Amino acid sequence: MSTSIRVSDETKEKLARLKREDESWDEFLDRLANEGSGMKAGAWKGTDKAEKAREAIKRSRESFQQ
Repeated sequence: MSTSIRVSDETKEKLARLKREDESWDEFLDRLANEGSGMKAGAWKGTDKAEKAREAIKRSRESFQQ
């Protein structure tokens, strides 16, 4: 099955820069559509990422207070 999607030349150029050489346009658009949906509640469970994020926020706030 095939579907055509009309985009401007400028948009096509932007998309082409993001597309990997080894993926089809269908694979690229699927990856692009799913990238933002990867983080869910508990994504950092069992890692130190939450603590590192808290520390970074604290450092950032302290730098503005000086």
